[in-house]
Amino acid sequence: MGDHITVRFDSNRTYISLNRPGKHNGLTLEMLRDLIAAARKVAEHKETRVAIVTGNGPSFSSGLDITAATREPLAIVREFLPRPWRGTNTFQEACWSWRRLDIPVIAAVHGRCFGGGLQLALAADFRIAAPTAEFSVMEAAHGLIPDMSGAATLSQLIGIDQALLLTLTADPVDAAHARKIGLITEIAEDPLAAAETLADRIAARDPRAVAAAKRLFDRTWQRGSRATFAAERAAQLPLLLRKALTRSD
Repeated sequence: MGDHITVRFDSNRTYISLNRPGKHNGLTLEMLRDLIAAARKVAEHKETRVAIVTGNGPSFSSGLDITAATREPLAIVREFLPRPWRGTNTFQEACWSWRRLDIPVIAAVHGRCFGGGLQLALAADFRIAAPTAEFSVMEAAHGLIPDMSGAATLSQLIGIDQALLLTLTADPVDAAHARKIGLITEIAEDPLAAAETLADRIAARDPRAVAAAKRLFDRTWQRGSRATFAAERAAQLPLLLRKALTRSD
């Protein structure tokens, strides 16, 4: 793993930091690959109960570094090809791998949260932002569309009209507007401290129940009620049986 993505384990929390501050944490192809590797590393660390994603320097992330990425046209083509067993390419998996984790992921956002950086934040389960943070679906400014799992995550969080408005204009919005339309979870003067407080609240709960709830919501949020009810039963039964067996001991 390169120097631009760091992973730090601290008790039951793990901190994942984007570390390219001089470029507002603009994402390179190497950083995308390292984000996938970092998610695997977190998944293997069984003591981790909550992951917190941050950005070092003045911003969370200004998005894909187009200049750096286009220096490697063959690499772009290679990373764009999907993995059949995942259904994602490198660009998508760099974000969606965090949604795949059984543990909750919190993005602590400050400064710019643009393009691919926003799509990374959207793939977290919660987004806590500084009042001065700015958000933009920036891809249209470069003649592109959001393609790092943004279509999936935007559809889970906000209405289609707001998603289209953000995408077609590429206009930055402030934290207050982002909170109003449901793009972020809350606003805090110190997003990292607020994320740590939330992490402690979640870590106090049964990790099996936390994992089951996350999987249940992820798999059923936009499905019909019948499929959702079946998924609820499948998730709840082992938890209930475990409690019953524990009480009988």
